[in-house]
Amino acid sequence: MNFTPDFLDEIRARLPVSEVVMRQVKLQRRGREFVGLSPFNAEKTPSFTVNDQKGFYHCFSSGKHGDIFRFVMETEGLSFPEAVERLASDAGVPMPERSDHDREREKRRLTLLDVMTKAATFFEQSLQAPEAAAARQYLEGRGLAPPSWKRFGIGYAPPGRYALKQYLASAGIDQALMAESGMLIAGEDIAVSYDRFRDRIIFPITDLQNRVIAFGGRAMNPDVPAKYLNSPETPLFHKGAILYNHAAARKAAYDAGGVIVAEGYMDVIALNLAGFDHAVAPLGTALTERQLQLIWRMAPEPVLCFDGDKAGLRAAFRALDLALPHLKAGYSLRFALLPEGLDPDDLIRDKGREAMAEILAKAHPLSAMLWSREVQAGSWNTPERRAALEKNLEAKLSEITDPKVRHHYAADLKNRLSRLWGSEPARQPRAGQPRPRAAAQPRAFGRDGRPPARQGLMRPPARLASGLNRREVLLALAPIHFPEILDRFTEKLAELDFSTPELDRLRQSLLDAAALPENLDRSHLIDHLADRGHGPALARLEQAEARAGNPMAAYVAKTGNIEGLIEQWLQAEKLHKKHTSLLRELHSTEMAFGQDMTDENFARMKEIRAQIDTLEGLEAAHEEQDV
Repeated sequence: MNFTPDFLDEIRARLPVSEVVMRQVKLQRRGREFVGLSPFNAEKTPSFTVNDQKGFYHCFSSGKHGDIFRFVMETEGLSFPEAVERLASDAGVPMPERSDHDREREKRRLTLLDVMTKAATFFEQSLQAPEAAAARQYLEGRGLAPPSWKRFGIGYAPPGRYALKQYLASAGIDQALMAESGMLIAGEDIAVSYDRFRDRIIFPITDLQNRVIAFGGRAMNPDVPAKYLNSPETPLFHKGAILYNHAAARKAAYDAGGVIVAEGYMDVIALNLAGFDHAVAPLGTALTERQLQLIWRMAPEPVLCFDGDKAGLRAAFRALDLALPHLKAGYSLRFALLPEGLDPDDLIRDKGREAMAEILAKAHPLSAMLWSREVQAGSWNTPERRAALEKNLEAKLSEITDPKVRHHYAADLKNRLSRLWGSEPARQPRAGQPRPRAAAQPRAFGRDGRPPARQGLMRPPARLASGLNRREVLLALAPIHFPEILDRFTEKLAELDFSTPELDRLRQSLLDAAALPENLDRSHLIDHLADRGHGPALARLEQAEARAGNPMAAYVAKTGNIEGLIEQWLQAEKLHKKHTSLLRELHSTEMAFGQDMTDENFARMKEIRAQIDTLEGLEAAHEEQDV
């Protein structure tokens, strides 16, 4: 519906901006204006101003600015027509007359809404019937007690073909309306129409006014082809433009300053029951552009929560590709990836709310997910492959339409590429010029904002003359000289983080070799690695080992004790993982101390440093025994 300027001005004249804002923000008068804490950002010093004479609010911390309609849209997630209707009612201004067509369409909508309300009542009542015992048992097994059934309107569709049809008919609803609402399966080739939902647990789907407009059903029979079934498209329900739990989550998302996007009904319900009541979900399909816009109206950086398996990653990457053209300043996505095989419901029931909160807090930014996908797609050890990676990244950059966002993505990806390729050789000063001081190197950060070990985090003291870490030489070279170590301890090698991209790529190629059907002996394994561009790395490792004066091959040949070498390798592996963990924890604590300089954070930082010193001292004490 189009609204005339006079109509909108009449609402503005009757509702001062301060009156509308004060429903959600505590304001104090200062001269001609009101001030308060921003409803859009967490802050301690008020930066939010309201001016009734000029008819607007302005938030200096977020840059948001607007009138009463914009404020209601921003804080409650309403569309413009919905905001107008809400405020017109508050102001006592009658809505404009609709055309005959509009009135007829609205009458039809109200009739269909009545059908859905009656259907919802039927399903809720049916959940209490004896034939729903298995459904009740299933829900209770998933941690949903009867109060939760009532809260979320959960019901049950009986197995009979005509149960709902007969109930609605007894309420005076004709079959044409039942079919139009999606409750019946009907058509010219169907002699007798019948219930769409049968022997299913029912989840009502509501609009922004919390009116039931559709249903989702989970099959109780495991042999049914469609485990989950949604209502079809109807005049009320457009699947790609609706979010499950949207109405209930809007206020919670505003209060929490964020929104969680899960994959299904049970995930949203489990998150709600664990206290994450700002959760929504798309309806059985990949996220749509319309749903993305709805989510962004709830929060500027929603967290998309996916299973950590391949299907979950594919869904995450589809959402990433969908969002790229629509990114704008301040609006993006974050991705929380769950342990493989667990959904939010499983994780919360098995490990508790804290485990879920930790995963959400460590959600990866979209830029990190984009980088991860492109880099993990292949090996980049030749100029041609590196050029292909850069070309792929440039293609993704071109999809970002906002010039400022695209500029910052380009800078971010350039920095990541520089770290991946390694630093360029330093230029030598000209004769007579002073040698420049070494510049402090920027610290590279991982997906969760912490510096990953493989990006230069690890700086243990036991280094050889070559500059290589003595422990890493043993960990990388022993599986090459003695492939038995690679065969027996593949999983341990896979979990290691090395201090340089060069060693980390070597580790990955070793893991690839371990997965080959044929077993490679030492010489064939070295050839395999050299063919993949690791010749220079192997040469540096061999030189470092030789300079240490105790080559492992000579050690084993002299003693015949491969088990002794294996024991040293396992000790080094254990020490390496502990050292890496402590360094990461130290960095996290340093970040926390920088943001909040409490005695508790300072004490924790000292404690971790002491543990690192003890560990490095232990390593130095055993250095003579290292191979």
